[in-house]
Amino acid sequence: MTEPTISTRRAGMDRYGFTSPAPRPEGLADILERVLDKGIIIAGDIRVNLVDVELLTVKIRLLVVSVDKAMEMGIDWWKRDPMLSASAQDLAAENRELRARLEELERDGE
Repeated sequence: MTEPTISTRRAGMDRYGFTSPAPRPEGLADILERVLDKGIIIAGDIRVNLVDVELLTVKIRLLVVSVDKAMEMGIDWWKRDPMLSASAQDLAAENRELRARLEELERDGE
């Protein structure tokens, strides 16, 4: 029996000529596309206890998805984050101006 060529191996065949049950991703781009499309969640808790007294708890939640998938899930915090949204930055600037005017009015009223 002759050894299969590289092209048949890339087509999903093993060295004996059988096809593999599932296609393998060609590279990092395919894996990243699949992760962003489906999403991946990593969750964990770290607790530090000393003689049955909890000193520290750290909860870690990491969600890796595309923006479209996140919006489909109802996650859109970047729209309201003042550091990421222009309208939120305008709102924060207006809030600072109003607080300054309020402080000025309070000083004049004293």
